[in-house]
Amino acid sequence: MTTLPTNDPAPAVPIRRAASVLMLREGAEGFEVFVQHRVATMDFAAGMVVYPGGRVDPRDSETAGSGQLDPMIIRTHAERWARTSVWDQGEASAQQKAGEILAAALREVFEETGLVLDPGQLFPWANWVTPEGFPRRFDTYFFVAALAANQEPAHQTTEAVRSDWAKPQELFAALERGELKMMRPTQRTLLDAMELGTVQAIIANDAVITAVHPDPRDSHSAHPVRASEIGTPGS
Repeated sequence: MTTLPTNDPAPAVPIRRAASVLMLREGAEGFEVFVQHRVATMDFAAGMVVYPGGRVDPRDSETAGSGQLDPMIIRTHAERWARTSVWDQGEASAQQKAGEILAAALREVFEETGLVLDPGQLFPWANWVTPEGFPRRFDTYFFVAALAANQEPAHQTTEAVRSDWAKPQELFAALERGELKMMRPTQRTLLDAMELGTVQAIIANDAVITAVHPDPRDSHSAHPVRASEIGTPGS
């Protein structure tokens, strides 16, 4: 089952913030990324190859407000998210939202892979917003994280049939052969990483992050972001 936009009139679908993490490691033939192959019966991104992640929930708000996360890291993240809906209510709110998104990323990685990441390992990477017409909409904040040699994620989520390390080139070759499916945000965030080549270059990248509001008719391609898809945060 593939998630596609619907044409029937329906009540407005709320947009929920979410976090997703590209966990990376260097391999003998270039970097590898840890991915999940989602269950075909899921009501969102069914059967897709995705990164670990999920929506922000109340626990993340508590974590962000508890002082457990380094304020300097949160401040840096908020600044990186300056052209997203994180800032739609001003700077004070942006700090809280950035903390919640980081907390969600850390929590989801732990729940889905058993891996405890240090907050300092996560670097903001991209922001994509599910367009209108989909049954569920997410304002998703992507991070990149370089894993140490002793950090090994496991497959422990019921939302996926399997989780494993993959070479990006092999993922796209399998996509071309029709052996797997990836939504456009997954393809683009991975292709952007591939352009930089190494984990070190990916982590060091400080390109401006702008919210992407993709064309709903183009949800499964690898097309670059168009100027028309850079919209007002939260629109």
